[in-house]
Amino acid sequence: MARIEPLTIDNASPAGAEILSAIKGKIGMVPNIYAAMAHSPAALGAKLSFDEAFGKSTLSAAVKEQLALAIAGANSCDYCASAHTAIGKGAGLDDAELGSNLAGNASDPKVQALLTLAKNIVATQGNLSDDQVAQARDAGVTDAELVEVVATVAINIFTNYFNHIAATDIDFPVVSTEAVAS
Repeated sequence: MARIEPLTIDNASPAGAEILSAIKGKIGMVPNIYAAMAHSPAALGAKLSFDEAFGKSTLSAAVKEQLALAIAGANSCDYCASAHTAIGKGAGLDDAELGSNLAGNASDPKVQALLTLAKNIVATQGNLSDDQVAQARDAGVTDAELVEVVATVAINIFTNYFNHIAATDIDFPVVSTEAVAS
């Protein structure tokens, strides 16, 4: 049961209702994470503004979903695992790859380097060793990609932790992180 009840367009504040209406108009639904986050239009607006700005990143949409899955797996966030699996399918990733990504693995060596970097950032709370940074660079990770992986980790930690605290009801086909939890 949700600890932070999702709002609707009808019972949200005027600012929250405006954002929820825009989400519904754009994707045809209001995911529960956004409906719950609408209690703070500022927080929801910040999340959506980040997503919009990050649409111009050097990382492809598929890679961002792969990173989100690895981070969800590292943080045991079933809501994000479920949402990003569905979104990842829409970005052209297959079930086997998505399942591997949730465990922090990828079939492509460059994507593997990015997932390893993200998992290391989560595990060390951002305190990477020189060796970890060198390994990423040796695998071809550019400075721009390194910065964008840090940003991806940060926004996904926000949503992972939000979902843990809110106990957001999953409104996507359920994907469990139990098998990859360490």
